[in-house]
Amino acid sequence: MLIQQQLTPSPISATVDFAAPGVHHGFLRLPYSRDDAAWGSVMIPLTVVNNGEGPTALLTGANHGDEYEGPIALFDLAARIRTEEVSGRIIIVPAMNYPAFLAGTRTSPIDRGNLNRSFPGRPDGTVTQKIADYFQRVLLPMADIVLDFHSGGKTLDFLPYCAAHVLPDKRQEAQAFDLVRAFGAPWSVKMLEIDAVGMYDTAAEEMGKVFVTTELGGGGTASALTAGIAMRGLRNLLIASGVMKGEVDAQPTQWLDMPDDDCFTFAEDGGLITFLADLGDRVEKDQPIARIFPVSRTGLAPVIVAARRPGLFLARHFPGLVKPGDCVAVTADMVEL
Repeated sequence: MLIQQQLTPSPISATVDFAAPGVHHGFLRLPYSRDDAAWGSVMIPLTVVNNGEGPTALLTGANHGDEYEGPIALFDLAARIRTEEVSGRIIIVPAMNYPAFLAGTRTSPIDRGNLNRSFPGRPDGTVTQKIADYFQRVLLPMADIVLDFHSGGKTLDFLPYCAAHVLPDKRQEAQAFDLVRAFGAPWSVKMLEIDAVGMYDTAAEEMGKVFVTTELGGGGTASALTAGIAMRGLRNLLIASGVMKGEVDAQPTQWLDMPDDDCFTFAEDGGLITFLADLGDRVEKDQPIARIFPVSRTGLAPVIVAARRPGLFLARHFPGLVKPGDCVAVTADMVEL
């Protein structure tokens, strides 16, 4: 079964030549038969820029469709980029999960697929699995550097940061952290994932790619501040990696570490949440950071939510209502790197 899947070609085709010199705008075309288009397709926007020898940077946004800083920075870059600025190749996919991006949802409205939990994907699977398979078998092998933009979407709010993971390969890890530093977000994080299985990050890192990501704000929107961080950081990273010519616009950054699972605090009750601390505050272990009011009736006492470890309050649940199991808060240690 696995051998057959590996040999099955992807149904996705690119309308541009990845090796052609110059700037080329087109699509990744995924056939998708549906009620309103029997021979229809999902058309994922794509830009490829080639100019001489150099590394390949794969740039992606809207892995989750309700996260906007990445698409803003990448659509902007695609509209502005000139061949002579590039040394090597840049592949720009502003909206990886294009159906989710158009719907403004975290997962695809077609198959409810979470693209960032669908790798390595399947060429004969759902629409989301087919997209993951194409990145796994076609785009990632071309890349030397991968930048995947994220933010909090509709359910989380973050201090704006750039991040890379602690890896077994310390050379690969050091290269990623160098690009995080060059990106120049206000905060830089040594990242810990709750569950890395099926992630785009994991797929890229297991191939030995230098992988960098972000969390830039949240709430299902983008501000002038966070969009500006994304656009400046993108250019900085491309220059620092040798794919784009120019000088890095160096910005101060504070490094943070997420050393263990106690960085994450989860709700055990549902209801109306009110926070007792703000992002950027220093919190202590067992400090009350939120209250959850039961909403089935009045007169019930709120449940106190306490931080599981001391640190900087890095991220919080965004909507006013919370469910059991939701991540309520993230704390991290301030460190030097």
